[in-house]
Amino acid sequence: MDSTEVLIIGQGLAGTWLSWWLERAGISFIIIDDADISGASRHAAGLINPVTGRRLVKTWLIDEMMPFTLKAYQAMGSFLQTDLISETTIIDFFPTVHMMQAFEEKCESDSVYLHKGEDASAFEFWFRYDMGWGSIRPSYLVHTEKLLSSWRGHLLKKGHLRDERFDISRLVLQDSFLEYANIHASYIIFCDGIGSATNTFFGKLPFALNKGEGLLAEINDIPANTVFKKGMSIVPWKENIFWIGSSYQWEYSNVEISETFRQFAENWLRNFLKVPFRIIDHFVALRPATLERRPFVGFHPKWNKVGILNGLGTKGCSLAPYFAAQLTGKIAREAEIDPLADIRRFERILLK
Repeated sequence: MDSTEVLIIGQGLAGTWLSWWLERAGISFIIIDDADISGASRHAAGLINPVTGRRLVKTWLIDEMMPFTLKAYQAMGSFLQTDLISETTIIDFFPTVHMMQAFEEKCESDSVYLHKGEDASAFEFWFRYDMGWGSIRPSYLVHTEKLLSSWRGHLLKKGHLRDERFDISRLVLQDSFLEYANIHASYIIFCDGIGSATNTFFGKLPFALNKGEGLLAEINDIPANTVFKKGMSIVPWKENIFWIGSSYQWEYSNVEISETFRQFAENWLRNFLKVPFRIIDHFVALRPATLERRPFVGFHPKWNKVGILNGLGTKGCSLAPYFAAQLTGKIAREAEIDPLADIRRFERILLK
């Protein structure tokens, strides 16, 4: 029987960051993860955008998260001897006069992240646009594929990872501990994305899963370290490879790639780009979003050894390190979880 403090289910962004902070705190853990290539974390663009939506409001907690997140990714990158985050600028091309006016008005009240485009024709060699542009900076690009694979290699080397599918029917809870297969642990934390939406403990939480599709495209002739946005986004992925997307489908009949999206995205690229491109991949994933767009963090009110770090939606790259640190502090009895993220706000629902 292997004994550990924390059993983590899933090694996406949430599980990766929770295990990072636990290791820093000297708290033992084991992760169970089967490297499901359909997971949302493995298809994330990695973009940390400080503003959100058509109203261009600042992302929740972004003023705290931006410096915290940058420092966290730099620290993990230094430990793994690889670059995991880079600063970028989002060039936001205005699709309508209304959006142009809204952006310029917001620049007057938010000069930290939003900046007017100084030269309207600056990008005409590469793109077709009529309404000008503005920039969002600083923004960050997290190299998610490198992050997940590099940390997985470390976990395997240290013997912290079980490469297998988790079977909840094998979990046995006792008053002061739990057992799973041959693992004896004090806590279990679900970081398994959409899996938590249907499990015994957290299925009652107000998840709002949505389907997202995207493409990877080879584009050789556009600036390589900048994000370009006009409805959808073109995000640097690897050398000359860009992430294109994505869709947000709240109603869907299946979780498969669709020819409809591919045709829409390819037409969008043809109309937007003045340079050649080649589609090299088409992917789909379900995002573990939530109805109120706040994450689920903390411990179940009835089973106090059972916790969750989930519901990160499209903001996983910024939310995961921040709230994984809070959850680690809670386990170490050194800190509390932000009440707006703590699942204690759903105590009545979870106790039904």
